[in-house]
Amino acid sequence: MTADDIILDKLSAWARQESPTHAPDGVNRMMDLVATEAREAPIAVERIPGQGGLGDCLILRAGPERDEPSVLVLSHLDTVHPLGTVERDLPVRLAGDRLYGPGVYDMKGGALLALEAYKDVARQGQARRPLVFLFTSDEEIGSPMTRPIIEALGRKAAYVLVTEPARDGGKVVTARKGVGRFEVEVEGRPAHSGSRHQDGRSAIREAARQILRIENMTDYLRGVTTTVGLISGGTAANVVPQHCRFSVDLRVTNAADGEAYAAAILGLTPHDPDVRVRVTGGMNRPPYEKTEAVARLFEHAKKVAAELGQSLAETPMTGGGSDGNFTAALGVPTLDGLGIDGDGAHTLEEYGLVSSIAPRRELMARLLATL
Repeated sequence: MTADDIILDKLSAWARQESPTHAPDGVNRMMDLVATEAREAPIAVERIPGQGGLGDCLILRAGPERDEPSVLVLSHLDTVHPLGTVERDLPVRLAGDRLYGPGVYDMKGGALLALEAYKDVARQGQARRPLVFLFTSDEEIGSPMTRPIIEALGRKAAYVLVTEPARDGGKVVTARKGVGRFEVEVEGRPAHSGSRHQDGRSAIREAARQILRIENMTDYLRGVTTTVGLISGGTAANVVPQHCRFSVDLRVTNAADGEAYAAAILGLTPHDPDVRVRVTGGMNRPPYEKTEAVARLFEHAKKVAAELGQSLAETPMTGGGSDGNFTAALGVPTLDGLGIDGDGAHTLEEYGLVSSIAPRRELMARLLATL
């Protein structure tokens, strides 16, 4: 069996091990698989127990044991696909160059190829700096548990490499929008919709006005989008609704817009003075902006790729967030999108391109050895 066959078998097994964020047992079994792999090389493994119903995370350490800034690699092992997806809707299967399965593209493929590269460099003693590899369990819900860990490790890092999937045929990511999340609760006054309609104050009517106000904040020229993606409310068809609740997603390109738009959403006031509007939330992920330091890191990666006979390009700022947002906001040069190529993240057609695994593994190993 070739090395490519072995990693393909491993990735297939990883995909079959379902690990949605809120299934900590499944996530922890993924952590077990990583810990077992790490024992094949001179790698120290630290396991941090999960909290609040979330899975554990792992910190791997290798390379020189010196007190100097590290190269930090970030991967997450949680997925968005619910338990049972692999049996019902997205079985693991190989179709030509495409390996289908839950989380193959986002981001078990990238996590595995980076782990293999990390093991290679650790065995060969090639690293110039200490190497730290963090596997997290809650990225798909905004990293509420692991953000402090990411930031603590990030502050001690010289560079950060993130194994989120590649974009548009293998491009890496050098900038991401910031993400804000808000919950809006509206409370009106219930009344019989037939006999006492005039006594009621509709929470849904007020919510509809607020939703239009929020959606109209979208400004494509500024790269700002506001989306109300979830809504619930009402008691019965014949009752003026007392309650309504909805969720807001905000995306911004820079920190100043994040502060301004978050303040506008948090400062919403009711149209109807007899109705109460309460807004909670804030910026979940700060913007990951392409600084001069990020540009230099990309140019280094591009040069390394060329030496390997690969071409490497970057995608324009992407709307999705990652754990790289946290480290980039700290001023640490961060390069993202170093994972597997493919498509269909968060869908039932998710796949990774098998042919991209070996080149990406080689690139990751060279980056770990040269930064």
